[in-house]
Amino acid sequence: MQLFVNDLTVIDFSYLCTQRGMVGESWIVDLTLHGELDEQNMVLDFAKVKKQVKRIIDDTVDHKLVIPTEFDGIAVTHIENKDYIRVDFESTKGEVISISSPADAYCFIDAERIEMPDVITHLASVIKPQLPDNVKKVELSLRAEDISGFYYHYTHGLKKHDGNCQRIAHGHRSKIQIFENGMKSPRLEKELSLLWQDIYVATLEDEVTAEELEFISKRDNQVAFKYESSQGHFELAMDKSSVYTMPVDTTVELIAQYLADKLKTENPDNSYKVVAYEGVAKGAIAFS
Repeated sequence: MQLFVNDLTVIDFSYLCTQRGMVGESWIVDLTLHGELDEQNMVLDFAKVKKQVKRIIDDTVDHKLVIPTEFDGIAVTHIENKDYIRVDFESTKGEVISISSPADAYCFIDAERIEMPDVITHLASVIKPQLPDNVKKVELSLRAEDISGFYYHYTHGLKKHDGNCQRIAHGHRSKIQIFENGMKSPRLEKELSLLWQDIYVATLEDEVTAEELEFISKRDNQVAFKYESSQGHFELAMDKSSVYTMPVDTTVELIAQYLADKLKTENPDNSYKVVAYEGVAKGAIAFS
């Protein structure tokens, strides 16, 4: 017998890509459980699937930085006397990223690169032992949202958030809609999607000098960020070309308003509406 749940959850995360650097992503999860009927004549109660299995998936990957541990350009260091891990990364194109975060902010996968089959295998290996014995096999599929318009991949961290969004390197694959004087503007949408193709969106007040970093180092061509939140101490250094720094926090509400105000400043005679998504089927709308 097979039990399936489509659209079980969306995992919003970032990963270190061997070519592209740090990439924000949003994948929709579909689940099929293979097994025998239990005393309730069910493979597993749908309520448990939607709560228990979703929680396991969220705890494993969602709002984390996924690391391909078998890639030669990765070095993982456990910081002495701290529950922090430092990751140093260099892509095949020479981009260097250094990050220090609490251990819970990472997901380590034994692979040379992060691809959907590797994440599926990892998730299934974590889920299966936590399910009843009558469940014999866990089958997962991951898919990106089908977006007909323009979108971008971004990574950020929200230090003021009271949940996992405070992790300094988690991200999303998000579509963008821009309206100029009431008319949809594919030109402006394309310009933004190209500008933020694979971007880290940072907050100016979190930027620090090399001397202010405690656990990582910063190169001359890099920009660095550091903050404390309820989950711990976070540090990040990346190439300047991969970072877009905003004067405000990088919540989707403030991203939408920042973009609308920026367009208005550049074109004072026009009016703008920006629909900014944060992953799949959620976001914010701003006007200027």
